[in-house]
Amino acid sequence: MIITLKKGAPKQEIEKLHRHFEDKGLKVSLIYGDNFDVFGLVGDTSRLYDRDILANEWVANVQRVSAPYKLANRMFHPEDTIVDVGGVKIGGTSPIVIMAGPCAVESKEQILRIGQEVKDAGASLLRGGAYKPRTSPYSFQGMGYEGLLALKEAGNAVGLPIVSELMSADKIDEFAENADLVQIGARNMQNFDLLKAVGHMKKPVLLKRGMSATIEDWIMSAEYIMANGNPNVIFCERGIRTFEKYTRNTMDLAVIPILKERTHLPVVIDPSHATGSWSLIEPMALAAVAAGADGLMIEVHDKPEEALSDGAQSLKPEKFHTLIEDCRKVAAAVGREIA
Repeated sequence: MIITLKKGAPKQEIEKLHRHFEDKGLKVSLIYGDNFDVFGLVGDTSRLYDRDILANEWVANVQRVSAPYKLANRMFHPEDTIVDVGGVKIGGTSPIVIMAGPCAVESKEQILRIGQEVKDAGASLLRGGAYKPRTSPYSFQGMGYEGLLALKEAGNAVGLPIVSELMSADKIDEFAENADLVQIGARNMQNFDLLKAVGHMKKPVLLKRGMSATIEDWIMSAEYIMANGNPNVIFCERGIRTFEKYTRNTMDLAVIPILKERTHLPVVIDPSHATGSWSLIEPMALAAVAAGADGLMIEVHDKPEEALSDGAQSLKPEKFHTLIEDCRKVAAAVGREIA
């Protein structure tokens, strides 16, 4: 980190800042210039906040030489992290993983029926929402704990690990006991108390990107989880909010090479939420595989016209089967395979 002081900064202020940075365990170099004095800080500067430093009236500029995230940073962890989800490996050179199932668990019969369909098609994880964060308070809010138990029962019956969204810290015990992969949704990406709480869990975490979050915001949210003790984080891109109206969100495929360059964590793409239309899911899924994604999250429903949540962005089982076969071809072309 480089900190530039304003011309004429008093000696006592310079010494005060010098002591402050040394107290943080940093190696401090002070360079005197004709017009500016500059501090060079070496060490873990992740606990320093740019705005706090700029609050000093004698500080002109703060510039980070390295990223503010350390645990997620590939610079300090060159090898890929491979996350084990109920025996399914995600990341690195592991096969590409497909997570599939309905947006919401609607009944025991429904989730078991669709669970068997996605397993037969080639999915490696069964997804389903038990607690649903909906834009409208009048929309279906999910079956809650009963839905989570139904999802677990279906996963056990068809032999697939399960992933579901955790919305609040008071439900952590439920998810610790029943879920294999804990999803933090887009709306909670910067719910820092929740991130800290899942950091204390032993279960791996699927961290979705917030609708208006920058890539660095997203990585810093992963850093919250990792800094609290849980290294098993998987990124999930589900589209960001832009001015475009032809899709539900704008899917940012560039995050795949960017995250892989800057971090060591796996990257999953959710084309269902990104596009909002079943007809757009396959081309975006194929593009994600070609771009190097470690996994896909696909919404599947056998009666999308009757779905209680997001039927318009759900594939029917037969279309999902075709999607996986096409993904296998693209994966093979880029030297990968589908789990």
